[in-house]
Amino acid sequence: MNAGSGLLFAMALAAAVAMPGPSTAAAVARVLTRGLGGAVRLCAGLVLGELFWLSCAILGVAALADRHQGLFVAIRYAGVAYLLWLAWKLWHAPAVATAAGDRDDARLPFAGLAIALGNPKTMLFYVALLPGIVSLDDLYLRDALLLGALAICVVAGVLAAYVLAAERLRRHLHSPVALRRVGRGSALLMTVAAGAIVSR
Repeated sequence: MNAGSGLLFAMALAAAVAMPGPSTAAAVARVLTRGLGGAVRLCAGLVLGELFWLSCAILGVAALADRHQGLFVAIRYAGVAYLLWLAWKLWHAPAVATAAGDRDDARLPFAGLAIALGNPKTMLFYVALLPGIVSLDDLYLRDALLLGALAICVVAGVLAAYVLAAERLRRHLHSPVALRRVGRGSALLMTVAAGAIVSR
């Protein structure tokens, strides 16, 4: 793999991740309603999901999704269920500023992973679009490791930008009315993200 292919991969991935979708919606809603606490854990799960789909593409196991459709449908709906559960919690949350962390923190990496694994946009990028960007037939181990490192940097960087922007916005929200609106707006965002996963 040459430097041009790596750069093209990084640019295409950055554009795909930056496009608002279930992953960015989950990260933004988490920060707006709970602050930075847990955001890193959620994003770590999202990055792991990206690495899973990259590995599938590199190892040539795109057919895995066809052979085990039931498993991937179950994963997709687990991600949808989590998003809808979050939406319900956000809609009914009290209009008060919450602490940086909460008892859901331990589950956040798994939630992020489920969202990424069930996200059709992520699956489409790696399984359908990646082979047109990088020649996967003659990929060496060092190339695969480089793609993995690029994916981690790009996805983490884009998610960090979303998280920091959401945290900056959250600092200006103090009144109970504004907090309630943010919570309910985040709940609607989660519901739309869940609908996007189901409809594709």
